[in-house]
Amino acid sequence: MANWGKITRRTLLIGSAAVAGGVAFGVWQYRRELPNPLEPGEGQATLNPWIIIDRQGVTVIAARAEMGQGVYTTLPALVAEELDVPWENVRVMHGPAARAYYNGAVTSHALPINDYERTGFHEAIIEAMTVLPKMIGLQITGGSTSTLDAYEKLRMAGATARETLKRAAAERLDMVPGALDTRDGMVIAPGGIEIPYTDLAEDAARMEPPRGVPLRPSSGWRYLGKSMPRLDMAAKATGTAEFGIDVRRPGMKFATVRMSPRLGGTMERHDATAALAMPGVERVIDLGTGVAVVATNTWLAFRAAEAVDIDWGPAPYPGTSGEMLQAIRGSLDDAPNSTLRDDGDVDGLEIGGDDRVVEAEYTVPFLAHATMEPMNATAHFTGDKLEIWTGTQSPGIAEMAAAEAVGLDADRVTCHVTYLGGGFGRRGEVDFAVLAARVAAEMEGTPVQVTWSREEDMRHDFYRPAAAARMRGVIRGGFAQGLDGRVAAPSVTRQWLRRLGGAAPPGPDKGHVEGMFNQPYAIPNYRVTGHLTALDVPVGFWRSVGNSFNGFFMESFIDEMAQAANRDPLAFRLDLAAREHAPSARVLEAVAEMSNWTGRTDAGKGRGVAMTYSFHTAVAVVVEVGDRDGDVLIDRAWIACDVGTALDPGIIRQQMESGLIYGLSAAALEEITFDGGEVQQWNFPDHDALRLHTCPEIEVRILETQDHLGGVGEPATPPSMPALANAVFDLTGERIRDLPLSRRVRFVF
Repeated sequence: MANWGKITRRTLLIGSAAVAGGVAFGVWQYRRELPNPLEPGEGQATLNPWIIIDRQGVTVIAARAEMGQGVYTTLPALVAEELDVPWENVRVMHGPAARAYYNGAVTSHALPINDYERTGFHEAIIEAMTVLPKMIGLQITGGSTSTLDAYEKLRMAGATARETLKRAAAERLDMVPGALDTRDGMVIAPGGIEIPYTDLAEDAARMEPPRGVPLRPSSGWRYLGKSMPRLDMAAKATGTAEFGIDVRRPGMKFATVRMSPRLGGTMERHDATAALAMPGVERVIDLGTGVAVVATNTWLAFRAAEAVDIDWGPAPYPGTSGEMLQAIRGSLDDAPNSTLRDDGDVDGLEIGGDDRVVEAEYTVPFLAHATMEPMNATAHFTGDKLEIWTGTQSPGIAEMAAAEAVGLDADRVTCHVTYLGGGFGRRGEVDFAVLAARVAAEMEGTPVQVTWSREEDMRHDFYRPAAAARMRGVIRGGFAQGLDGRVAAPSVTRQWLRRLGGAAPPGPDKGHVEGMFNQPYAIPNYRVTGHLTALDVPVGFWRSVGNSFNGFFMESFIDEMAQAANRDPLAFRLDLAAREHAPSARVLEAVAEMSNWTGRTDAGKGRGVAMTYSFHTAVAVVVEVGDRDGDVLIDRAWIACDVGTALDPGIIRQQMESGLIYGLSAAALEEITFDGGEVQQWNFPDHDALRLHTCPEIEVRILETQDHLGGVGEPATPPSMPALANAVFDLTGERIRDLPLSRRVRFVF
């Protein structure tokens, strides 16, 4: 990662060590009202926030957090494709928190409609809704939206810069721009004249960028559509990439926090005598609901925090997981918050003598994000300013929340975004940045790095909510004639909105029922209702959000309906999808071909299939398991996805594999449980994941048939869980309706 100290929120340095005779370009013509966060000093030049050209090459401001998903490669490729520069000369850095970097694509998930059947009218509404993230400067990485937001925006940035540079060259050569071309970072004129972009940058900075620049057709792409060398690869391979936990500032102290294990509970009393007696411990700070310990190194801070004697108050929620699940199940009988799909007449469907009625209930547990890098942030408070260095998915929100916590205006706070050692939605929250700011305010003038212990991290998450579903289906003539699904859980969206703005608007919670109400199956009588559970356990966005539990509910039940119909489960799905949504049918056909699906499995083997449409992408998964002396081994997996346009096939494959492994880990092994109001899982041995030697052999096929760009970071997670459960059923004959499967099955790990 480039040294962010060279380009700050308020200054674009142009000199021998930074941007020499350089200029920043970007999408200007229709974002003119948004302030440019890269303001030049004397002798400096900038048009706007996206592209910086200097003597070393081109730097692209990515403005989305890199947490392994590849945005530091795909986003620069969008620019490089149009700007016409050599890939080896491209650099990337995260932009500062600024309105100019808002994520307009987050609104693509907002309308309470079936995403796969969006019309032009819906698209127009979604485009109009981008005014909200634009107004508040919602610079967020999440929802598998990074490339959706950037696809036209950054290509236009590159094209506009290219044409402006051509105009500068045309003026210098007294020629018309149409007579010029570009190649490898140079403007090419007749007669073999070549002018490097770096020689034209300052002249271009004084020009009005052209409007309506045409984008290059995909038939002429050099970088897009190919697997490009990742721009973060060398730094990560050599250990020079700076994650939040790697930040070092002059004179820095190290700290940790120990907060109430009863989430949201109080601290009744604490005695820090033993901790303060430890050599190297400098402060024990009362944070109200816990303490922070400041020391000369992080390990010492961890040990000292354990030595603080604390009495904790009660939790504001039921004390055990059983009581919580009882409350969630009870919500299924309450009035629904939403009925976003109600096709046909579910209640009026008459049941004939040959019809089969299928009923089932399912549950899933709370889950932790379990990022490899625990939560951390470094903060430096000087009385009138605050700087924060951290891996965050929401830098602007972090700035605002930290400013409020220490009594500053938001424009006096600067958040520097590092690489993220895993996010999965957890680093969309800002609690770790706020706590670091509060500790730094107590240590005015001294930079302090606040690192959470693994145990503190896992026991103070914003968890994927536990959820329950009650399903009823009707089979007629071997086909699904009716489906009635009810799903209950605490609302992630409402909790997040309350944390963000203090209130959550009324109305249907689409995220709560995603993965069930909006599935591309032609079922004539199809209803889904969402039921919200009032439960004060902190919950948050977990990879694939509501799709993560609804995908399991829906695709497990579709399998049960296929069994009741005495049909092959893949053929049963294909019949339903083919009449509703061609791309979904095609991924089922593809995964059947890849896995050589016959509907029959060899002795000692089990196969399961599932398909979920989420984040504008249809993904089908087949998982194969094997019997190993009574234990279950996850042998192989096949994934087919339709992303519309595959911008980087290598990264798409990586993300499909990653999403699958994340989901298989959750389905097989993971749960967060409570007793006495406290989380019982402390570390990875208690909330384990698949390891390299226990991962299945994975094959991915990428289709490009749908007419829009799809997300890739999350949509492989939802179908992976039911595919595994369905494979276990095929192997053992036991239908497991409650996750994790390890409660009933022993896996080979």
